[in-house]
Amino acid sequence: MSDHPFDLIVFGATSFVGQILCDYLFERHGADGDLKWAMAGRSKTKLQSVRAALGEGASGIELITADAADENSLHEMCGQSRVIISTVGPYALYGSGLVKVCVETGTDYVDLTGEAQWILRMLLEHESQAEKSGARIIHCCGFDSVPSDLGVYHHQKVALEEFGQPATQIRMQVARMKGAASGGTVASIVNIAREMTKNPALRKILANPYALVPDGKARARQLNITTPTRDPKTGAWLGPFVMAGINTRIVHRSNALGGYDYGMDFLYDESMRMGRGLKGGLAATALTGGLGAFMAGAVLPPSRWLMEKYILPKPGEGPSREQQRDGMYDLRFYGTTASGNTSTTRVTGDRDPGYGSTAKILGEAGACLAQDIAKTDVGGGFWTPATALGDSLLARLQQHAGLTFEVCD
Repeated sequence: MSDHPFDLIVFGATSFVGQILCDYLFERHGADGDLKWAMAGRSKTKLQSVRAALGEGASGIELITADAADENSLHEMCGQSRVIISTVGPYALYGSGLVKVCVETGTDYVDLTGEAQWILRMLLEHESQAEKSGARIIHCCGFDSVPSDLGVYHHQKVALEEFGQPATQIRMQVARMKGAASGGTVASIVNIAREMTKNPALRKILANPYALVPDGKARARQLNITTPTRDPKTGAWLGPFVMAGINTRIVHRSNALGGYDYGMDFLYDESMRMGRGLKGGLAATALTGGLGAFMAGAVLPPSRWLMEKYILPKPGEGPSREQQRDGMYDLRFYGTTASGNTSTTRVTGDRDPGYGSTAKILGEAGACLAQDIAKTDVGGGFWTPATALGDSLLARLQQHAGLTFEVCD
């Protein structure tokens, strides 16, 4: 029996996604249900406002004052909970102190970062200590990278059941997606561009699909969709998917941590399906050009300043409740085994990916780690959603979070 008063604490409860997450947890578990949870942030006044907005019955939710820049307050917070969910990003700017304290205190941790360069930094600084302290650290528990990571995990289970062997190559295509841009995600991408300006060597790290694999060694040359590409099987035009840079790294890390169950030379790539014919080709070209212009502007300080000030959504800004409810995504996974057998699976979500769905995924990941995964089953270390949470999270997401994982005919 745990001596902590809480199963989990939401740190950053007053942030945009933090508020959505708290709303979800309150709807799912109430203030004093099966999951004992609390809200934490820098401002007690803002925390009180967020709690009041949850409605009747929320007054019993405990509020904890903690600051990302104050390690003493982080230690006090971690001492009260088995799991910390952090929504305080960009994590490269504000998240390192909490990971350090969680590792020191043996506290489990999940977040929704998509910052590969920061994850690598945390691995290098804290992985060995986490293994000793028992802290389970799981990054990327939002839209990036749970649908991709668990989508591949689910696809491989299907392949093993149908063919007796895993798929040696899986290609994920975003068939449909509707959702507004996330201010937090944009801020993280802009910060990565800023870091590359200061440290050119970072470009090589970010270009390596095996950057987060324990030994970092390349097993096979990975396909990377960066230009308009025509899929020879479907005839559809494909364009780059902005989250592929983190999702592919997490999938390859899952393969490595799982003892290369997918194969030593497993291939995985992600792209956006833009349609067939001339219209699809033009759309893929426009997407490629737009992403290229965005990254070029983000790298140069003058244009980056103009973009941040006048164009890009700010952290804390996001879609309305209606836009969140109207959002959705449909991801297709096309797999091929070593024997040439093929199968197709899909993952769908019923909210906008950046906020509505991410908050539900993050909440279930934190609750799953607190309630379903014993320390004796998964020990301390830096894990991925698939390797630490696996089937338990798959079940939770389908039962409660509006996701589906299914086989396509």
